[in-house]
Amino acid sequence: MKTKNRMIQSVFFISLIFLSLTTFGQQQKDPWSALQLMEPENLAQVMNDPKAHQPVILCVGPAATIKNSIEIGPAKELANVANLTHYLKNIAKDEIVVLYCGCCPFDRCPNVRPAFEALNKMGFKNHRLLNLAHNLKVDWIDHGYPVNE
Repeated sequence: MKTKNRMIQSVFFISLIFLSLTTFGQQQKDPWSALQLMEPENLAQVMNDPKAHQPVILCVGPAATIKNSIEIGPAKELANVANLTHYLKNIAKDEIVVLYCGCCPFDRCPNVRPAFEALNKMGFKNHRLLNLAHNLKVDWIDHGYPVNE
């Protein structure tokens, strides 16, 4: 009986370790690199410079608040990812494209990953994710950066 209990414990612990390792291995890696994050102050600076090349700014969240941004819709919905790819089909692959959502910190955002992955798959080379560490209000609006009227 003692041997049977030890065997059951061993199987349980091996299963627990296997489950932990497979769960850890399945954690998603963000589809962007640290170099592909754009700080809000940098985007605002470019937007305020009339001589600077203006990026394509796409909102993949609930509302296009940033000035001159295009509202695509929440990218957690497949139809809006299709809208995104349709909108970008005639945009040069080396164009600067900035994505943002702003509903929540992007580490929990359901919209930025599908959108960024779509641009990766389409072969874009200069796409960025606006680094909204908290949300659009705190990281953009409260700083007085340009918004749609």
